[in-house]
Amino acid sequence: MGKLVSQDAPGETDGAERRRLLGRLSGVLATSARKAGASGVGRGRWLADLFMNVAMRLPIRDLATLQEHHYGLTGEQLADDLVRTATKATMAVGAVGGALAAAEFAAPPLLLSAPAQLVAETVVVAAIEVKLLAELHEVYGVQVPGTRPAQAAQFAIAWSKQRGVDPLKPASVTLALGAAAKTSLRNRLMRTLGRHLTTLGPFLTGAVAGGALNRLATKRLAQAVRTDLRRQRGLPPAPQS
Repeated sequence: MGKLVSQDAPGETDGAERRRLLGRLSGVLATSARKAGASGVGRGRWLADLFMNVAMRLPIRDLATLQEHHYGLTGEQLADDLVRTATKATMAVGAVGGALAAAEFAAPPLLLSAPAQLVAETVVVAAIEVKLLAELHEVYGVQVPGTRPAQAAQFAIAWSKQRGVDPLKPASVTLALGAAAKTSLRNRLMRTLGRHLTTLGPFLTGAVAGGALNRLATKRLAQAVRTDLRRQRGLPPAPQS
């Protein structure tokens, strides 16, 4: 599908470019959904399979690269900066997605393409959040064992549960590929899609709501994952703000 949204440099892509990328992705998703069949799409199976294919290709940076890309920051400061970058990225995608959905809601001839736009937003936001989750494991020194596909599956399922990966559980790799885990992933993706459906409204309110909802969701995910990782490493909890 090509590059969706850059989490590393969210400021490099302006609103028009984000609209173009989301629009292009929406067309690909609509074609893929028609091939998958309505029943598979309705149950979320198609969306989960599609997203796992995306997750396998996410570029996860190691600790040295993260420090290089974030001005030499380490520890909690590096984690804070990763979260700030990710929330800005998901907020920007939500604003564009909400604006697109609202524009099509206001233009009946274009309404049929609105679901594809919202699915595109869901996939991009989920990809940004899974990438954030995986890189937070690097920051806190929690190494997830297994091959790259197995690691990707574990990170995707951890995202679906809004938790960190516990590498001390030997069954985690096989469980990440099981039926229950796939159901959890489908449910999380469908809930995320449902959240984006709430951006169907007047143009400006759709854009504002889409961005705000994504920002809050990404922050909640980051807080939960960081709490898990601190506990695994025996680190003190985050200071109260």
